[in-house]
Amino acid sequence: MKRLFFIGMIIPLFSLAQTPTVVQVSRFFPKMDKVLELEKGLKNHAAKFHTGDYKWRAYTVQSGPEAGSYQLIEGPTTWAQIDKRGDISAEHNTDLYKNVLPNVEKATEMFITYREDLSSVALTDFSDKISVTRVFPKIGKSMQVENDIKAIKKMWDDSKQSVAVYEASSSGPTQFIIVYRYKEGFKERDPGFMKPMKERFETANGAGSFEKWQSSISENTSSAWYELLSYNADLSSK
Repeated sequence: MKRLFFIGMIIPLFSLAQTPTVVQVSRFFPKMDKVLELEKGLKNHAAKFHTGDYKWRAYTVQSGPEAGSYQLIEGPTTWAQIDKRGDISAEHNTDLYKNVLPNVEKATEMFITYREDLSSVALTDFSDKISVTRVFPKIGKSMQVENDIKAIKKMWDDSKQSVAVYEASSSGPTQFIIVYRYKEGFKERDPGFMKPMKERFETANGAGSFEKWQSSISENTSSAWYELLSYNADLSSK
């Protein structure tokens, strides 16, 4: 009886525990004449205020409509921790408003959650070179797009590709964020680095599956967004 009572006591603790899967993504777009000032401000701000649980991992966006902006990734954390966080400090906010934001044309914020079931790499197994594909499902088609991602995940697993998949959480349009983490750099994007995608996809999913997968994407996806990013060690937390 004592053992059953003990088990009954710890089950609620397990149910209340949350796995850190929430990531906060900030983007800062520098004013054209304030690039160096913004870099200095971000570097100093990260060193002073973004350590421990609030560390920043910084990237420079190299291509796409938002090229030239800086992406700051904070987390993973849990929603419970976010509830308790609040503002880091008055000093933090003063530094942000005085030394960072005056050099910014605009800034965006979003929360995303890591989807282990759709990913082929651990959340914190980062790389310095990445590409980001944002997939926007049509309204009511999120489950079908999830199934499309599960199909290509089989190929990622077979090909030993490092791909992390996230889902936007109350941050703009419904979207999946697919991050290809290039362990050997952008040379992995070279067509000769791996076998053709169709061949690898059908090895994982069966003959004729590639065309069916493409048809499903066309039917269920509203649009997609593509960009390349590189790790920026100078602006990241140490």
